[in-house]
Amino acid sequence: MKARIALVAALVVALIPIAYLASLAVRPADDVLNSSLFPTSWTVRNFVKVFDTIELGTMLQNSWLTAIGAALLAVAIAAPAAYFTARHVRGEGLLTVLLASYCAPPIVAVIPLFFLLRTGGLTNNVGGLILVNGIASVPVAVWLLDGFVRRIPVEIDEAAAIDGLTPSATFGKVVVPLLWPGIVAALLVVFFLSYNDFLFAVYLAVTKESQTLTVGLSLFQGDRTVQYGQQAAAGLLGVVPVYVLALTAQRYLVGGLTTGATK
Repeated sequence: MKARIALVAALVVALIPIAYLASLAVRPADDVLNSSLFPTSWTVRNFVKVFDTIELGTMLQNSWLTAIGAALLAVAIAAPAAYFTARHVRGEGLLTVLLASYCAPPIVAVIPLFFLLRTGGLTNNVGGLILVNGIASVPVAVWLLDGFVRRIPVEIDEAAAIDGLTPSATFGKVVVPLLWPGIVAALLVVFFLSYNDFLFAVYLAVTKESQTLTVGLSLFQGDRTVQYGQQAAAGLLGVVPVYVLALTAQRYLVGGLTTGATK
């Protein structure tokens, strides 16, 4: 009984910000600042006008493309790296180095990344954001996948070697099919991290054609007035699909986080 009460309480606490965001999204401008939890009048104009205030459609598209591309890139790098860290005698050292690099504040890398991307013509470009977010998320993906690889019996690798498979062939033909639950979990985690990124997006993509949703939401903060209703509507349109994805794939998310935390 106590566990259920705690679960319900946690659910309420988690949903209150989303509920209030929805409340702000359906309020007219003169009803936003009345400090009430519930709107006194309703409108859907915020959901229409927000597309005129910012390039919301383009921003949502850029956010999804960046998150999907970064997830695919990160996992493509992390999967073989996790196989090495889990199976090789020196793997622990590599895993430690990767996780240590993730502990550094990302802001220190913004200026070098800007000049590197400018050299390759990837500033103000979704491809540049995919590259940066994908590589930045590799340590997390390796950490998650390392736990999954360790749960695959090493005897499977040994049997594949007896059958004449090379280590790379063993990884591709034997380990990867068994690793799919971990791969899905890593894809989801990196997707969410990249979708929510603001730091790299605000510095490396400043044109309207390349801006993501997180940057678009910051554009409502003007010097005089803030369109809170439109900002809430934009945030709601951006977060609801991601919430649905998270709820749909929660089994993989929970499994990925718990497995990545164990050895």
